[in-house]
Amino acid sequence: MTTAPAPTPAAPPPAARAAGITLAGQALRIAIQFGSIVLLARLLLPEDYGLLAIVLVVVGVGEMVRDLGISTAAVQAGSLPPAVRDALFWTTTAIGCALCGLLVAASGLLSALFDRPQLTGIACALSVVFVLNGLATMPRVTLTRRMRFGALVGADVTGQATGALVAVAAAWWGAGYWSLVAQQLTQGVVVLIVVAGRAGWLPGRPRWAAGTGPVLRLGGHLLGTQLVSYASNNVDAVTIGLRFDPSALGLYNRGFQLLMTPLNQVRSPATTVALPVLSRLRDEPERFDEYLRRAQLALGLTVVTGLAIVAGAAGPLVDLLLGPTWSEVAPILALLAIAGAAQTLAFVGFWVYLSRGLGAELFRFTLVTSSLRVVCVLGGSHWGVVGVAAGYALAACLEWPVSLWWLSRVTAFPGRSLCLGALRILACAVPAGGASLVVASTAAALPTVLATAASLLAGVAALALAPLLSRTVRADLSGVLAFGRAMLRRTAAPTPPSTPSGREALSS
Repeated sequence: MTTAPAPTPAAPPPAARAAGITLAGQALRIAIQFGSIVLLARLLLPEDYGLLAIVLVVVGVGEMVRDLGISTAAVQAGSLPPAVRDALFWTTTAIGCALCGLLVAASGLLSALFDRPQLTGIACALSVVFVLNGLATMPRVTLTRRMRFGALVGADVTGQATGALVAVAAAWWGAGYWSLVAQQLTQGVVVLIVVAGRAGWLPGRPRWAAGTGPVLRLGGHLLGTQLVSYASNNVDAVTIGLRFDPSALGLYNRGFQLLMTPLNQVRSPATTVALPVLSRLRDEPERFDEYLRRAQLALGLTVVTGLAIVAGAAGPLVDLLLGPTWSEVAPILALLAIAGAAQTLAFVGFWVYLSRGLGAELFRFTLVTSSLRVVCVLGGSHWGVVGVAAGYALAACLEWPVSLWWLSRVTAFPGRSLCLGALRILACAVPAGGASLVVASTAAALPTVLATAASLLAGVAALALAPLLSRTVRADLSGVLAFGRAMLRRTAAPTPPSTPSGREALSS
C-alpha cells in the first residue's frame, strides 16, 4: 500500500514575501538611523545640522528633477525593453551630471542668500550625490521590477550602516558638519556599487528608443506632483532657515529626522512593494480593493498607533535619545508625530493614483493640498519653530479627508471602507497616545529611562485594551497578524532559485 505524500503547504503570496523581506530590512535601517542620531547628537551642534539641512533642501529639489519621475513610471510600465531601459539610464545620468555642475555654480548664491559662507563647500561636495543617484536609478528600477527586494534592502542597509560609521568616526575626530556631508556621500557610493552589481546588467550606447516617450510623459506628470509636494513639505525648513538662525533649524531638523526618517523608511518601501502588486491587480477590482483595505489596516494599527504613543511620550523620549541639550525638540517631535499619523492614513490613496497611472489627477490634487500646507506653515511661523510644526500638523490633518473626497471624484476605490477603517485605527491610537501623555507628565520627576519606559508602557497597555473592547478591532488585528505571520514564514524559508521570465529579465 502506497502512502500519498503529504501536501506541501501553500507558500505565502509574493506580496507577503516581499513585504516580509522589506520590513525586516527596514527594521535594521531604523535601528541604524536611531543609533546614528543618538551618537551624533552628542558629538555635533544644532548649527551643524542646520547648515546641512539648508543644502539638503536644494539637493532634494534637484533629485526630483534628475529622476524626472522615471523611477516610478518605469516600475509601473507594463514592459521595459532593453533599449528603453538604456535610454532612461542615460537620461537620468546626463541630468545628474548637469545638476552637479549647476549646484556647484550656484553654491556662492546659496551662501549669500542665507549669509552662511560654509554653505559653499557643503553644496559643492553634495553636488556629487546627483551623479551617484543618476547612475543608480535604473539598476534600482530593474531590481524592483524583478521584485528582488532582498537585494534592494541589502543595498540600502549596507549604505546606511557604512555612512553612519563614517559620520560617527569623523564627528569623533572633530569634523563637525563635514561628518554629515561624508555620511551622505558614503551612503550614495555604497548603494550605487551594490545595486549595480546585483542588477547584473550594463547599459548600451546612448540612443533614443521607441517606447521611451510614454514613460517620460507619465514621469513628467509625477515630477510636477513631486516638485509641488516637495516644495510644500519643505516650506517649514525654508521658513525657519530664512526667518530664524541655523540653530533653530537644527532643532527642527532633529525633531523631523528623529521622526520622519524612520517613518519614511517604512512608508517608502511599503510603496515599493505595493506598487507592482497593485499594478497587476488593477483589472481585478475586488482583489485591488481588498489589498488596499488590508494595507491601510496594517499601516494604521502599527505605524499610526506607534506615532500616537511617540507623541505622548515625546518629552522623556527626546531627553533619552538626544540628551537634555535638545529638550526644545520635544514639542516639535509630538506635533510632527501627529502629522505623520495623518499622512499615513492617507497614504494608500497615493498608491491608487500611481498604480492606475493617474499622474495628471495626482498633480492637481497635490497643488491643492500643497497650497493648504504653505498657508498653515507660514501662519504658524508667527509663533516660532513650534508654531511651524503646529502648522505642518494642522495641514496634514486637513489633507486626509480632502484626499478621500478628491480620489472619489476621479476613480473607483473603496472610500467608505477606508474611511471606516481609519476611524477604527484612530479609536485605538488616540487613547494610547493620551495614556502615554498622562504618564509622561506625571512621571517627569523620575529618571529619564524610567519616565520613558513608563510612558511607552502606558500607551501600549491602552492599545492592548482595544481588541478586548471591540469585536471589529479584533477582526482587524487578526487579519494584520495573519499577514504578518505569512511574511515571517516566507522570509524565514529559503527562496528557491528561479529563472527570470523574459519580462523580468528586461526590467528596479
